[in-house]
Order: sequence, then C-alpha cells, then structure tokens
Amino acid sequence: MSEIPVTHILFVSTALFFIGMYGLFTRRNMITMLMAIELILNSVNINFVVFNKYLYPEKLDGLFFTIFIITIAAAEAAVAIAIIINLYRSHHSIDVEDATEMKY
Repeated sequence: MSEIPVTHILFVSTALFFIGMYGLFTRRNMITMLMAIELILNSVNINFVVFNKYLYPEKLDGLFFTIFIITIAAAEAAVAIAIIINLYRSHHSIDVEDATEMKY
C-alpha cells in the first residue's frame, strides 16, 4: 500500500481552511458561520495529525492536541447554538445584521 504524500494532505487542509474563511467572511447566517468555524478547526486538526505522523511518528502529541481541539469545538458549538437560539427568540432571525440592532 502506498502512502499519500504530505503535500496532498496539506493541500486538502489548506483548502478546508480557506473555504472556512470564505464562509466566515461572506455569510450572514450564524449557523453557516458556525459551520465555517468548524471547517477551520478541522483543517487545523488535519495539520496536527499529519505533522505528528510524518515528523514524530513515535510520539502522540499531535493526536492529543487534536482530541483537545475536538473537545473545545464541541463545547464551542454547544455554546454557540445556545446563543443562536437565544438571539432567534429575541429577534426572530439569525441574520448577523439583524442582531446588530439589539433590543434591551
């Protein structure tokens, strides 16, 4: 079985990162912005795993960082969805521009 070259995996990771950045800066819907942030975090996870496998195959530091990031991403998603639900209840919209006109 042949191994996939590092450059191919890093290209996929870079593409995921920039797709996430594009989605974060161009979308107004908070749910799609949250998905874009998750794409960015997943590209970072791919980088950690690839660099760990190819630079330090006997260590598990990259995998531990990846598990930590996945845990943080799950907590971030739970908090973000709670905030989005709260904003929807108060503004009846999850559009970012509607949220700027906050009612106190």
